Amino acid sequence: MPTSVRFHKQGGPEVLQVEETALSDPGPGQARVRHKAIGVNFVDTYQRSGLYPMQLPATAGNEGAGVVEAVGPGVTNVKAGDRVTYTGVPGSYCDVRVVPADRLVKLPEGISEETAASMTLKGMTVQYLIHRTYAVKSGETILWHAAAGGVGLIAGQWLKAIGANAIGTVGSEEKAALAKAHGWTHVINYSKENFVEKVKALTGGKGVPVVYDSVGKTTWEGSLDCLRPRGLMVSFGNASGPVAPVNLGILSQKGSLYVTRPTLATYIASRTDLEETAKSLFDVVKSGKVKIETTKRYKLAEAAQAHRDLEGRKTTGSVVLVP
Repeated sequence: MPTSVRFHKQGGPEVLQVEETALSDPGPGQARVRHKAIGVNFVDTYQRSGLYPMQLPATAGNEGAGVVEAVGPGVTNVKAGDRVTYTGVPGSYCDVRVVPADRLVKLPEGISEETAASMTLKGMTVQYLIHRTYAVKSGETILWHAAAGGVGLIAGQWLKAIGANAIGTVGSEEKAALAKAHGWTHVINYSKENFVEKVKALTGGKGVPVVYDSVGKTTWEGSLDCLRPRGLMVSFGNASGPVAPVNLGILSQKGSLYVTRPTLATYIASRTDLEETAKSLFDVVKSGKVKIETTKRYKLAEAAQAHRDLEGRKTTGSVVLVP
């Protein structure tokens, strides 16, 4: 019987349970994928905790990579034997599953399933943030929180390839060293320094045109203070908790600021956008400008511990589950 990690109520990591689950044959437009590796991401913890309400019971996870075992009627973009990756289809914490075939992307030679599971969600997130939400140009100075996280380590390298002057924040000296080794021009340890004052010093008091923030609650106000007039606040995560309700008047007071709360799902909703985003990611990785590192591996049955470590800020880089 196939094995899945499911939750019947929302709460802490302890609600995750390993269960045997039934598996159907792929129907029209579907494919059956046997996972080789499964990505672990903060959005998984948001869904499990209740920050993002889910229909229960639910299988955890949103990203996986493996091999197509079978396809249903009408599927032409993949076939049995293809190595594939996907994200944005909840329910990936399992050894084998049926997914919509139009959400699958074929893996090119030179990119393993483990690498794919370590980068599909995170790397596509970086792609849309720095190329479409705000198109970062060479020579621009930007601020990014959580520079040593899975998304941050990819972002640092990609921003360096663009030629940006990238400022990243971290919470420890160990993470600062890791971030510097992955392309960040300046790294601020917010446990020792005031990141607003440091950003102002690094920009000659002008501030930055864009802040990318996946931390949320604890960095929100400071991030606004780092922006130059008409700057853009990109809030794309809630690692420290959700941002409190905001009086929009604060945006005018701080310089006619803009705010966006984007999601990867919107940016890859169409098949064309999905393929173009994946190609951009695959190309920069194959070029060697961005290197993907799987920093920790857990067995599928250890998913609860993976969540504890992720939420406890005990992980850096990309974390995967191995069936």
